Amino acid sequence: MSEHHSDVHDPLNVTNPEHADHHIVSPGQYSLVYLALLCLTGLTVWAAYWDMGIFNPILALLIATIKGAVVILFFMHAIYQSRLIKLTIASGFFMFLVLITMTMLDYMSRAWGSW
Repeated sequence: MSEHHSDVHDPLNVTNPEHADHHIVSPGQYSLVYLALLCLTGLTVWAAYWDMGIFNPILALLIATIKGAVVILFFMHAIYQSRLIKLTIASGFFMFLVLITMTMLDYMSRAWGSW
């Protein structure tokens, strides 16, 4: 008789250690995250009205990155996960940065308008 994975009781939770702790987030914390996202959105709108030259898109991307990090950490509960899951998320961002860097290097190396 073969044992299926679902038939085996795992009291130490060795099979899925990331499911060991279930963190309950209070509505108050969600409200604070919501207010932080609203403030950051307001900051983005406020910054759009100021002419900072080349720094406008840099500031907008910085604020968007902070908002994305807040969403990933709190709404997706990444802050409460194991180090392995955090490493997986970080590796995805690293791969994204590599692809963007390669794209921008290709874009800047072209002789635009010389043909």
